Amino acid sequence: MRNLDGAVIVAGVEVPYARHPQGAATGDLLARAFGEALAEAGIAHGEVDGLGVSSFTLGPDHAVDLAWRLGIAPRWLMDDCLGGASGIDLLQHALRAIQAGDASVVVLASGDHFEPADFTRLTEHYNLTTRTWLRPLDAGVPNSLFAMLTSRHMRAHGLDRADYGALAVTQRQWAAMNPRAVYRSPMTLDDYLAAPMVSDPLGRFDCVPVVSGADAIVLVAADHPAARGRAVRLRALRSRYNRDHQEGDGLVTGLADIARPLWDDAGLGPDEVDLVSVYDDYPVMVLIQLADLGFAADGDLRSLVHSRIATRALPVNTSGGQLSAGQAGAAGGMHGLVEAVTQLRGTTGERQVAGARIAAVTGYGMVEYRYGMCANAVVLEGVR
Repeated sequence: MRNLDGAVIVAGVEVPYARHPQGAATGDLLARAFGEALAEAGIAHGEVDGLGVSSFTLGPDHAVDLAWRLGIAPRWLMDDCLGGASGIDLLQHALRAIQAGDASVVVLASGDHFEPADFTRLTEHYNLTTRTWLRPLDAGVPNSLFAMLTSRHMRAHGLDRADYGALAVTQRQWAAMNPRAVYRSPMTLDDYLAAPMVSDPLGRFDCVPVVSGADAIVLVAADHPAARGRAVRLRALRSRYNRDHQEGDGLVTGLADIARPLWDDAGLGPDEVDLVSVYDDYPVMVLIQLADLGFAADGDLRSLVHSRIATRALPVNTSGGQLSAGQAGAAGGMHGLVEAVTQLRGTTGERQVAGARIAAVTGYGMVEYRYGMCANAVVLEGVR
C-alpha cells in the first residue's frame, strides 16, 4: 500500500461555468477560483506556498506568471498539460510535495476561457499528430474519433443509442439540482434521440458542450489548522499513460491496469463506493472507465446503466458531469474532483448523496491519434 498520508483536501470550488461569458479572461477565471478556494478553506493568501495550474488558454503565460499576478511567492510550482487527467495528476504531485516538505498549503487551479476561434484552434492543433494527420481530413476531430469508438463499443456490448441516452438523461437530472451547471433544463430520452446527429452515432447530447470557467482545490499538510474541519483524505491514487501506444481498439483504458492495485491500496472495492465522478467527454467513455474499474464485474453494461446509474443506486457524475455542466477546457480534468470533494464535505445541497463517505474519481484524456493517452484515478474519503 502506498503512503498517501500527510495531506488532506480542505476546499473545492468551481467558478460558475458560462456558455458565452462577457469580458472574462483565463487568468481572471483562475484568479477567482484561487480566491474562492482560499476563502472556503479559511486560509490567508500569504500562507500559500504551492501552486499548480492546468490551462489550454493561459498562454503565453504559465504558472509562474499567474503566481506573480496573484502576488504569491511559492516554494513549489507546477504547470500541467494533461487535460482531462490534469486534476488527479496535479493532486498526485502536490501530495508528494507536501510529504517532502516542499510546501504546506497548495492551491491547484484549472480553467479556460474560450472564444469560438480558440476552441477550433485547440482541436485542430492539439498536438503534432492532430495537426499533421487529422486536421487535413476536416473530419470534426474529436467528435469523429469518438463516434467510431462508440460504434465499436456498441457492437462489442450489444448496446444501442437509447442505452447511452439513459446515461445522458440521468446526468441531466443531476444537473437540474446543480445551480452551477450550464445545462439544467429537463431532457427526456425522446429529446436525446431526436437531437441532430453530429457524427453518427453521436447526437448533440453525446458531445460535451464547450464553456468557460475554472475549478480549484486546496491541499494542506495534515497538521495545518484548516485540516481540523471537514477534510478529505486520499486513500489511493494510481496513474497509467500510453497504455497501448494507440495500437489497441480503445475499448480499454489504462484504468484496467491500475484497478486492482488502486482498490488494494484503498482497502475496499467498487461495491463500497458511495459516488463516482467519471471523466465524461462522451457517454461511451463513462461506461468504458466504469467497466475498467470493476463497476460492471459481470460485463453487463446495459444493466449497469439502467439498473444502477439511472436509478441512482450508483450515483455517477452528480454535478451533471461535463455533458450537462459543461467542459471548461482543462477545468474538465478537475470538475469531477471538485464535485467529489464537495459531496464528501457534505455541501452540495439538493443533490447531496446521503451519508457519502467514499468517492472514486477518474481522469482521462489527451487524444493522440485515435483516443486518450492518459488515465488516472483516486479514491477519496471524507473525514469529519
